[in-house]
Amino acid sequence: MANVKTAFLSELEDALAHGSADRRVKTLRRVTDLFVFGSSHFSDDHIAVFEGVFGHLIADIELSARETLAQRLASIPNAPPRIIRTLASDDAIGVAGPVLTRSNQIDNATLVETARTKSQDHLLAISRRSSLAETVTDVLVERGNRDVALTTVKNPGAAFSEAGYVRLVKRAEGDDEMAQTVGARPEIPRQQFLKLLTTASMAVRIALEASHPGKVEAIRSAVADVAAAIQHQAAVSSRNYAVAQAMVERMRVDGKLTETEVEAFARSGKFEETAVGLAALTNLPIDIVERAMVQDREGVLIVAKASGLSWQTVKAVLQLCADKGGLSPQVLEQNRTLFNKLKRETAQQVIAFQRKRLQGESLTGA
Repeated sequence: MANVKTAFLSELEDALAHGSADRRVKTLRRVTDLFVFGSSHFSDDHIAVFEGVFGHLIADIELSARETLAQRLASIPNAPPRIIRTLASDDAIGVAGPVLTRSNQIDNATLVETARTKSQDHLLAISRRSSLAETVTDVLVERGNRDVALTTVKNPGAAFSEAGYVRLVKRAEGDDEMAQTVGARPEIPRQQFLKLLTTASMAVRIALEASHPGKVEAIRSAVADVAAAIQHQAAVSSRNYAVAQAMVERMRVDGKLTETEVEAFARSGKFEETAVGLAALTNLPIDIVERAMVQDREGVLIVAKASGLSWQTVKAVLQLCADKGGLSPQVLEQNRTLFNKLKRETAQQVIAFQRKRLQGESLTGA
């Protein structure tokens, strides 16, 4: 095989060294035809021969020939991997695009490196792959423009990390299409879904208020009611929420639902269990507790103070509700000061008011 490989390369090198540009393109076309038509029958040694041949050819051909080669090799399952990586890293999107979108010979490391260093067109091509790992979508969501991010989110084969969802929710601010698409992902973490609802509701409110300035209060009330209804329905239909509710209820019945358990939930990153546990301790509806957790740190302080929780537990809950980067020591100290100053009687009065308002809404059918 080695002799065949050497003879083949020598013949091609001679043709390239003494041939015209047109002859080089024709040579490439013939070699490509030979590979494409026989690729399913080639052994690893055969692939290695063609890899060497293509490597010699693409080093000295014009753009249109490279584009044609990329188009033809992109869907070949056993295309020479080094050649595919070379084509994928080409600055010309006409060359890189087909293999970035279709080739299964590109590993995640190459995709990540390309996404970090190449153009938005390269990122867009990657976003259209049939499957995308979290390490790849992290870069696409962070570095990509809106088209890249939106195409990635719409890709059913894309997987997203928690950090990816945090960034997507932030990018969805003021972008209804992005918000709707992100929220439609079935695996979106519940905490980020609730934050997305809050952001999307604000965007809708701003748009409606701008077009109907005389109905600002009615619009604000309607949007708040819709957001609350959507949030409540999401909680009811959430499998994770149902599991958490059943587990916490068993703990409550058995007398095992304590502050220690709620703190452990929070420190373990268990958002649903923490929310359900706090709701059970305060005898408040889950949607009010969740809203406090994702929208308003002061709400968390009030719920915790009314329940007689310690600062250590409150701190764990606040950190759970924060974005991936957590809360700075300065912010935590500010919240600790507020928590210490807040009287339990005052917090309990606020909670009592919340209960009374909910009872009134229930009686009026709200």
